[in-house]
Amino acid sequence: MKIFRFSVAAASFALLLASTLAFAAVVEHTFNVCAPSLIPLISCLRKHVENLIVQRLCHKHVITAINGRLPGPTIEVRDGDTLVVHVLNKSPYNITIHWHGIFQLLSAWSDGPEYITQCPIPYGSSFTYKFNITGQEGTLWWHAHSSWLRATVYGALIIRPRLGNSYPFTKPYQEVPLLLGEWWNMNVMDVESQAQAIGATPKESNAYTINGLPGDLYPCSKNHTYKVKVKQGKTYMLRIINAALNEQHFFKIANHKFKVVAIDASYTKPYDTKVVVVAPGQTVDVLFKANQKVGLYYMTATPYHTLNGIFNNSTARGIVVYHSASSLTPKMPILPPFNDTPIAHKFYTNIKGLASGPHWVPVPCNVDEHMFITFGVNLDHCNLKGPNNTCGGPNGSRLSASMNNESFVIPEGRGFSMLEAFFRNVNGVYTNDFPNKPPIEFDYTNPAINNLLGSLAFAPKSTKVKKLKFNSTVEIVLQNTAILAVESHPIHLHGFNFHVLAQGFGNYNSTKDEQKFNLVNPQIRNTIAVPVGGWAVIRFQANNPGMWIMHCHLDVHLPWGLAMAFEVENGPTPMSTLPPPPTNYPKC
Repeated sequence: MKIFRFSVAAASFALLLASTLAFAAVVEHTFNVCAPSLIPLISCLRKHVENLIVQRLCHKHVITAINGRLPGPTIEVRDGDTLVVHVLNKSPYNITIHWHGIFQLLSAWSDGPEYITQCPIPYGSSFTYKFNITGQEGTLWWHAHSSWLRATVYGALIIRPRLGNSYPFTKPYQEVPLLLGEWWNMNVMDVESQAQAIGATPKESNAYTINGLPGDLYPCSKNHTYKVKVKQGKTYMLRIINAALNEQHFFKIANHKFKVVAIDASYTKPYDTKVVVVAPGQTVDVLFKANQKVGLYYMTATPYHTLNGIFNNSTARGIVVYHSASSLTPKMPILPPFNDTPIAHKFYTNIKGLASGPHWVPVPCNVDEHMFITFGVNLDHCNLKGPNNTCGGPNGSRLSASMNNESFVIPEGRGFSMLEAFFRNVNGVYTNDFPNKPPIEFDYTNPAINNLLGSLAFAPKSTKVKKLKFNSTVEIVLQNTAILAVESHPIHLHGFNFHVLAQGFGNYNSTKDEQKFNLVNPQIRNTIAVPVGGWAVIRFQANNPGMWIMHCHLDVHLPWGLAMAFEVENGPTPMSTLPPPPTNYPKC
């Protein structure tokens, strides 16, 4: 990592931040991507990249990793810094990197989702991501945005206040990033390809992990348990990131309580809780005080799962170790049931934004675009040929997913990313007719619709976007459906934060539910876990030109089509107009 510090004028993006004179830095990293293939492995080893061969759960195999690390390198910057990351792909897989939660103001070319804002980086090629950190503080993360590679290609992205500024709470004694992940005893790309070949659900993971380690409940894992060492009486900040592909998690530490102070790099009104709930894509910053008897205490990550059926109902464990502890047996917390929706809903809805804190953005009042977006799991017709022409979905069909009955197709093989097609005004990559509402109204969350609305189960495949005027305010009702299954979906919006005005169960009813809107201090997020069999209302201002995907952050659902995109037009000034792509922008 290289850091160069110099005096610059802060961004004059007038609609977001006033111009101020400040000290900023250029923070530079190099990411070497290595993976399970002999030639790339030799190439990576020649570059002194180690630890690519990983042993977990009695199995040893080579994983795709950044700089030979799992999780990958932690990136630390300050608000106002410029981050430059050179990605050298030495793996056999195409890859992109997404900087989850970064606004990418006028730098949409560096956002990362494959075929949306860039074409992937092929083997032997490189791409430099460069963007400014503007008006953000807290915990974010980075991950691969190509297929299932983010199972092992991920890491923390920590944004600290500008020099001279401080947290809106007492500075903790120490900060600890905790990345929750999943582990498969096989190549994750094979897991995905096998499922996609027959249109079935993928094989469930074999373990959950904390900072890449599963903990001592799993086979051969006693020595693969992450430990946090603490001193009695000191206060610590845990930066919790859910990097898992397909599961929300309950997180607890035996005998200890938490104070939530930020979510998704947005400060919150302090909220006391015994359990943290975090969905894939989300981050939660908590303070906890080491105020218990000197000893050992388990910290646990267990799934919050809302579907009936087969899933990995196991527990990842780490250990909080007090200084001078002599006990050899850690205390274990009482774990919530995997389907404890009341606990999850209480956590998700009790958090409020810190209206007096740094970077607070008031709720925009005048709404220009109202959207009602239904989403959920669907079916697709089986396309297998030959005698074994039965797919893995219900009644021999393929599993699919959709928003407003449009199943999103990532435009691979069309010659351009969607962003470049937007910039160059190229037709044939996508259309800008994504509907503002579903084709018909129905009892969205009633499981009986499985038998009543067979035609809606088969959503057409398309690549449609919603066109937005620069600086327009958009309000979206995100409505779960029960066409095939009732589930809680974490929905992530690229390029923007949004205010969460309200959320609840059943079908959204504007007459009564608008009365529940919090327009004073709602939580601000980039990823929301829409309640199982319920809805959420979000609002954001489209003040960043470019192409921005909104999708479910369960990796089982994105390839099925649970996504759409926003095309945000250029603004009236050069400082609100998307610049040309960088010179080394990947070609399709």
